Amino acid sequence: MSEISKFDREFLRAALSLAGKGEVDHLLYISDTPIPPEDLRGRKARRKLVYAVTTEKLAQELLSTKNRALVIPGYDYSRVERVKVALVSALSQGAFKEGDLVLCVTGRVGRTVDTLMQMRIGGSLDDRVAIEGVKLGDQFNSQVVDALIQLALEIGQEGFESHPIGTIITIGDHTSVLEKSRQMTINPFQGLSEAERNVLDPKIREAIKNFSVLDGAFVIREDGVVLAAGRYLSSADEEVRIPLGLGARHAAAAGITSTTRCIALVVSQTSGAVRLFKEGNIVLELHQTARRT
Repeated sequence: MSEISKFDREFLRAALSLAGKGEVDHLLYISDTPIPPEDLRGRKARRKLVYAVTTEKLAQELLSTKNRALVIPGYDYSRVERVKVALVSALSQGAFKEGDLVLCVTGRVGRTVDTLMQMRIGGSLDDRVAIEGVKLGDQFNSQVVDALIQLALEIGQEGFESHPIGTIITIGDHTSVLEKSRQMTINPFQGLSEAERNVLDPKIREAIKNFSVLDGAFVIREDGVVLAAGRYLSSADEEVRIPLGLGARHAAAAGITSTTRCIALVVSQTSGAVRLFKEGNIVLELHQTARRT
């Protein structure tokens, strides 16, 4: 990151002053450059601060100094998309609650923060996405959902061996999903113990990335155990409508989530965008700025 200018420092101090107001519940600081200690000294914003950083090492360093921190993907999304990802991660970890007012400070990856956004949890991020849409119910493990959203973002960004790929990941109501689907190819997870195929294990998430080249969907239990890959989702609902321009994967996700109690993540092969479906509707959209080459 380039050396911070006098104006950038004044911008940061102004954001910290606003965060100290009584109406503000949290300051979400989305950057890998921690706020200088001298700028936090004596400020009410200090106890409201939540860092969103791109490496586990930096998060652990911040946690060791009694800061709150969470990890988000390090890809160069637009500022609004970075805020979405960080908010979803914070919500899934219980850092924020309904009605909280959050000030979000962010910028492009590797650059000085330059954007301040005010978000009310339960309010709309834009015309298409409402944060309350990612509140999925007690039957879903928030750690599992958060891990799979971040995994889907990685698949959308990286593809497989530099080639773009798309996939579907269903979560929950696995009995119904398996009944409404059929195996298209050999299930690579068959025969493994449950402890060896849980998505909270980084090795299993890496395996899912590799197996995303297979046609069909992943079926994952609420607690994160991968039951199958390469499933053809045969469920269809003629009443389900998806936005123009979205293809068969999105239609399949809308269909299966409208006829079962599962949720489904879809990675678009065309754009790398990630969409989360619930009850036949898109409740979260995350768009790429540019894919890795």
